Amino acid sequence: MSTGVIIALIVIVAAVLIVAAVLTLRRGPRHGGSLKRRFGPEYDRAVARHDGDTKAAERELAELVERHGNLRTRTLEPAERERFEARWTAAQERFVDSPREAVAEADRILADLAGARGYPDGGRYDEQVSALSVHHAHHVDGYRRVHHASRADANGSTEQLREAMVGARALFEDLVRRDHGGHRTGADDGGRAVGGARQPWALNRRQAKES
Repeated sequence: MSTGVIIALIVIVAAVLIVAAVLTLRRGPRHGGSLKRRFGPEYDRAVARHDGDTKAAERELAELVERHGNLRTRTLEPAERERFEARWTAAQERFVDSPREAVAEADRILADLAGARGYPDGGRYDEQVSALSVHHAHHVDGYRRVHHASRADANGSTEQLREAMVGARALFEDLVRRDHGGHRTGADDGGRAVGGARQPWALNRRQAKES
């Protein structure tokens, strides 16, 4: 093989490697940026869980998208929606006198509601939260908080329970009042309790501190 041919082969191989490297660099940031936009606070949570290793966090999130991204949810029937809204209203009203029991009920409601929408069954909490994180990334942490609060020891304050309940409400609204396309299926209540019930976050600070 002549020297000219060898040089030509070296140039071709080098060019291929350079093109591959450029494509990899372009694809990497775009993928990461897409995941960050999709997951929002869940992206930051994953990065923190991996001690700042963004590549490890993005691998984890990409796996979640692969596993749950094509999940087909179902729209609630009007009667189902009314039942869940009534349960949530009752839980909010119960908070005033029995905050811990109300938070436990909110946890059960979210598990049942997510299952009714087509997410993994509430008996598989970790898998259910993983699926919800793909489709409701901005609100799923409220479910985690109310779930953990419902299982915490009795030393938790009323204020902590109230904050958990508040955080859970956003996911409840997303699940109960949105259709397949992500549009609200009912009028926006402007943050008021469904059915006009007194909301737990309306408790005055004195009552919270007394617990």
